[in-house]
Amino acid sequence: MGGIDEAMNRRQRLLARLGIMIRCGIVSTAALLAWYCGRGVSAVEQPAGSSAPIEIRLVDEAGWGDAAPADVRMVLKSVADSLLPLVPDAAPIVLDVHARGGPIALFERAPDGAIRVHLNTGGRLWSQYGYQFAHELCHVLCRFDRDDTGNRWFEEAMCEMASMFALRRMGEAWQERPPYPNWRDYATSHFAYAARLIDEAQLPRGMSFAEWYGRYRDELVARPTDRKNAAVVAAAMLPLFEDQPSWLGAIHWLNASSPPQPLAFEEYLAEWRCQVPPQRTETIDCIAVLFGVSLPDHPASR
Repeated sequence: MGGIDEAMNRRQRLLARLGIMIRCGIVSTAALLAWYCGRGVSAVEQPAGSSAPIEIRLVDEAGWGDAAPADVRMVLKSVADSLLPLVPDAAPIVLDVHARGGPIALFERAPDGAIRVHLNTGGRLWSQYGYQFAHELCHVLCRFDRDDTGNRWFEEAMCEMASMFALRRMGEAWQERPPYPNWRDYATSHFAYAARLIDEAQLPRGMSFAEWYGRYRDELVARPTDRKNAAVVAAAMLPLFEDQPSWLGAIHWLNASSPPQPLAFEEYLAEWRCQVPPQRTETIDCIAVLFGVSLPDHPASR
């Protein structure tokens, strides 16, 4: 009976998480409007404990237009503070950040091993910094690599979700604890930037996300870096991670294995589930339910 009880409890937890998606607007447009305007942001505190140390090095300190390098570092640190405590297994990170040439995180490391990140911004467009840097930092936290699993689109969507997530948490943080007192008003900009991203990623009226995925799954594989599709997936996943911010910790294992051949998405999720610690499997289970897919018992790569 113990196994049956546990299965029932697990199902109840999953249904509770799915209720979050309904409340946050994946089904109800009215709920979505309230949610993305900033009234429904999760008030869950970041977990206790230390996060991975990060060193952010601006490669060209004169390349940021009229923004002072110290201010740029402060914004990028705020982005990191919104994500790093939620990925406690991440190793120390050293980033060489360029103002132009991206946004992209390069596979080729700097001579001392630092990860090269290129943005495409400048001046005092702090929300744009937040959007771009959060996306690339998420790739770093996913331990991005050259392996082609056939599901690179999912990592892109996860990183797009991280951008939305980070901007909204920065909005919360800057309302109460801005980097400088006179930056408090930028909190509204962060919320508005995230709201625009979410608004542009809405599903067609009357279509569930699982239906959308069924229609576009082949296109996702064929065009893995398409930002428009990535944004739709990101906006659908965002409510789950805002309800349970610690679930972001599962991304540390997204590229933990190297399958010998491309995987179907269901196999990819199952492989990811095999890599994460037991306490993080619920994250993948809920993602599978959101997409309307069933995970195989044994990943194809094994």
